[in-house]
Amino acid sequence: METYSLLRQFADSWMLLVLFLFFIGVIVWAFRPGSTKAYESTRNIPFRHEDAPAAADASHDKPAQNEEART
Repeated sequence: METYSLLRQFADSWMLLVLFLFFIGVIVWAFRPGSTKAYESTRNIPFRHEDAPAAADASHDKPAQNEEART
């Protein structure tokens, strides 16, 4: 059996199963019961340093702030 046919057969059968199980594993890992506390800080990164909504006439001429997102 030539190499291409062997790899094609492997990819069609076992690799499909392996990648599907990996996908299911990632989904289960992300939605596991204990993950809520782990992702709480990450979920609130966009709102971390905001005290109030931006003004309607906010100027875009201000320089960008270089603040580290991580604490």
